[in-house]
Amino acid sequence: MKKGNKYGTHRVIEPKGVLPQPANKIDNNMDEIYDNEILINVQTLNIDSASFTDISARAGGDHEKIKEIMFDIVAKQGKHRNPWTGSGGMLLGTVEKIGDALIGKTDLKVGDKIATLVSLSLTPLRIDNIKEIRADVDQVDIDGKAILFESGIYAKIPTDLPEKLALSALDVAGAPAQTAKLVKPGDTVVIIGAGGKSGMLCCYEAKKRAGITGKVIGITHSQKSTDRLIALDFCDHVFSADATQPVAVLEKIEELTNGQLADVTINNVNIPDTEMTSILITKDSGVVYFFSMATSFTKAALGAEGVGSDVTMIVGNGYTRGHAEITLQLLRESEKLRNIFKELYA
Repeated sequence: MKKGNKYGTHRVIEPKGVLPQPANKIDNNMDEIYDNEILINVQTLNIDSASFTDISARAGGDHEKIKEIMFDIVAKQGKHRNPWTGSGGMLLGTVEKIGDALIGKTDLKVGDKIATLVSLSLTPLRIDNIKEIRADVDQVDIDGKAILFESGIYAKIPTDLPEKLALSALDVAGAPAQTAKLVKPGDTVVIIGAGGKSGMLCCYEAKKRAGITGKVIGITHSQKSTDRLIALDFCDHVFSADATQPVAVLEKIEELTNGQLADVTINNVNIPDTEMTSILITKDSGVVYFFSMATSFTKAALGAEGVGSDVTMIVGNGYTRGHAEITLQLLRESEKLRNIFKELYA
């Protein structure tokens, strides 16, 4: 086997010298793997929510057109990085082959079912056939192959949770794990996009961390997600709003916090132009965590400057140590959360 680079630069075709994620094109030839790669037989792609929403809109919701766009993305880049959002997703599959240099260095073995915890925007991918599109959960079942680099992280699919449920939760594992790090007892936490997959996990984790002296406020988009979140009973307040309208949302948050605003704001939406809402509803010296891949960090940085806001803004790093274990444990802890995830995603 040929020797590979830890970070996968040996797969980069253009431009040379960059890492696989920012590369325009990478090698997705699966006939021969490098000595530090893991070959995966792919079952399901869990497309990033911002990416799938964008692709679906471009296709007018037509599944055949969605397939065409996905095939085209992979044909041009060797990976599934949405050229309009820059984001990818992650995958579920079975280990087919392990490179010689990793034998004895990984706990994986051929036949293990895993979810990759690195983005599809850097993962060499070949799609042979798209079998089913589940637009309501951003999942696409395929026949295909993928490569996990030596530096790539993954989670073995647990035996006590349904595969698709675990996959959906692991796709957003960074959000509740970062919430656990950011929220302190007594904090007021506002979660935008609280009725979605990452939002519900964050609401549960935020309530645990903020405690009885804290306050969790969930902002939803549709009546359906509002009703769902109220029924879960993780938030002190839930209301529906258009998060692209910062002044209206600010007025509501001022009302609910007696003008004190949020200590921590977590943005989980899958649409653009919600940066200023996140910033305005957060107090000076507070923290805004942009988990959303629809975020424009130029808008966020210049927007905060423009309104004289001294908030700390955190890029939505999808990885924090122990994030997979933390997220799966939430589903085990909360029967309400587990049941709604089974209903929506399993």
